[in-house]
Amino acid sequence: MARSTASKPFEVAVDIGENEQDPNEFKECVILAEKLGFDVAWLGDHFMPWAHSSNRSSFVWSLMGACLQATKKIRLGPYVTTPIGARYHPLIIAQASATLDNMYPGRFLLTVGTGEAMNEVPFFERWPPWNERMERLVEGIQLIRKMWTSKVYFDFDGKYFKVNQVYLYTRPRTDMKIYVSATGPKMARVAGEFGDALITLSQTNPLEPIRDVIFPAFDEGVRSAGKDPSKLKKIVSMNFTLKDPETFVKTERRYAGIAAKNSFNEPDPRKIEQMGRDLPDEELLKSTAFCKKWSDVIELISKYREMGVTQIVLNTGADRKTIRTYAQRILPYFKKK
Repeated sequence: MARSTASKPFEVAVDIGENEQDPNEFKECVILAEKLGFDVAWLGDHFMPWAHSSNRSSFVWSLMGACLQATKKIRLGPYVTTPIGARYHPLIIAQASATLDNMYPGRFLLTVGTGEAMNEVPFFERWPPWNERMERLVEGIQLIRKMWTSKVYFDFDGKYFKVNQVYLYTRPRTDMKIYVSATGPKMARVAGEFGDALITLSQTNPLEPIRDVIFPAFDEGVRSAGKDPSKLKKIVSMNFTLKDPETFVKTERRYAGIAAKNSFNEPDPRKIEQMGRDLPDEELLKSTAFCKKWSDVIELISKYREMGVTQIVLNTGADRKTIRTYAQRILPYFKKK
């Protein structure tokens, strides 16, 4: 296998999640990921788990502080948090993020999105439609930035968030960026206009739609805000498997609800898990890339890199064996000498 020769800076990250294990196991996996040379570790931010039978769902903001304290250089963040006024008010996210950046400068990464019903409905009287959640997110981003940068007390008079005379006393130590999650072209454009980086999922969009639809929409939003697309990060969470299709369907069925239509609008993890059981095999098979050997995985990652991806995220969960395997099989081809 030829080593990747692309000249752009390129990072390899792991998505460790927040389900199935107790919090300390996630911390140990972050420590291991740093030791093995991964650049970034992402941790899920859920109130409820995607699958009821996973039987765990840690509070990521407590976990992230412990992980940062236990490591020295790996960067990490929530994948993703939702400052739309349900679980989290933007002022709280602004303060929490600034505190972590103050303590661990440059190592905390803030990623935001419009959310899922299973996490937000317990804190809302209703589940807002996507357009409203998008507007709330945009306002939340604007309010967070204002909190980070204002040198005086200020008012904020938005459609959804109205605050009088607030000021952030414990401030970030670095010029913090806001990463925005998007799986469709409308949200990708919003991410470009209001965010500093894009995160998207291969589970929702294979390589070609990401290249031909999602990235152009993001670039359009970036240019509309007077920014340079070449300076902003593009991150892809890449699903792949070395299993044959029949085995994959059997072993991955429990989390198939993530790929089910409208699962983001279902507040009950038990029902989401049932949606996964009911999902046709052909729909589940679309959610991942099938690779026969490790050279296929390297080739796939290289294709993403060549089309402008600056960070690839490998889904490991809190599984030390998988983290070690990916470090051995993948990192040597993409880490700087």
